[in-house]
Amino acid sequence: MIDFQSIVKEYDKLIADSSDPTNVTHLAEIGEKLSALQPKALIARQIVKLNTNINDSTELAKDPEMKELANSELQEAQKKKLELEKEFKLLENNQYNAQDSLPAIFEFRPGAGGEEAKIWAENLKRMYLRFAETEGIKHELIDHNTIMFKGKPNNPNLPQGAYGLFKWESGVHRVQRVPSTESQGRLHTSTASITVLPKVDKTVIEVNNEDLEWQFFRSGGKGGQNVNKVSTAVRLIHTPTGITVVSTQERYQQRNREIALDLLRSQLWEREEEERQSKLDTVRRSAIGTGARSEKIRTFNYPQNRVTDHRIGESFHNLDTILEGDLTKLLTTLHNLINEIE
Repeated sequence: MIDFQSIVKEYDKLIADSSDPTNVTHLAEIGEKLSALQPKALIARQIVKLNTNINDSTELAKDPEMKELANSELQEAQKKKLELEKEFKLLENNQYNAQDSLPAIFEFRPGAGGEEAKIWAENLKRMYLRFAETEGIKHELIDHNTIMFKGKPNNPNLPQGAYGLFKWESGVHRVQRVPSTESQGRLHTSTASITVLPKVDKTVIEVNNEDLEWQFFRSGGKGGQNVNKVSTAVRLIHTPTGITVVSTQERYQQRNREIALDLLRSQLWEREEEERQSKLDTVRRSAIGTGARSEKIRTFNYPQNRVTDHRIGESFHNLDTILEGDLTKLLTTLHNLINEIE
């Protein structure tokens, strides 16, 4: 059963937080949460009010003199409540699209190719960071392999939300080139996988405290007298699923705990999304894929200065500038063709 009262309380708390001067450094994050929660909170508030009316009318109907009027009001309130609950479920069923305005959590992992694959994963990370810098998209380093992008791109022709912009970047990115360590000049093929998840709110994915196992350890890093002296790094294990996330970048344990919970909720959302994707229309799935991390989506061919997106059958012959962050044409073409399919 949906706890509509909790949704209203969460929304009201965010409103209060947005007016609190002590939260000035978190206003952007609070604003993103408010924007994502508002449509559901507006409906939830109406349902909470109707529940009160229903309880009052039920009590009033016990009075013989007021029974007829009370029952009439009760039926009207119950009918309205059913309509609002249907509307709320429609919002939830469309939750995938509703995530588009949220921050995007990128995870970069080397694949096949040994040391060259590690270098390639770093090349991809640099490419997206350069693009984000050009478009005015903020980023936050969570750990060596994970980055969170947030905000809207400057270009109005691109999707106006970090997750909406990057969600189709999940998958295997293949590179064909001659590594700098290759003495015979042979062409090598290496891969790196990217996973892109939305930073979902706790009203979307609920996590029970009793399902969490927290571990704390000392974080490694550069410089400073306090390095490795305080257990600020966090490892969080979700016992029902075995999902494990780690946050080490922040200096304070509480902030790393918050980041770990964000990462966990995103991965739990991914599990639910995989179930939803399994029910997709076969034609659409074969055309654009599912966004799974195991799907080969793009090839970067150095000798031909070519980048090919295998989902849409399009090639771009400016690999050099793409790797410097010039992703606008590629992303615009990708999203336009996917929207036509959808």
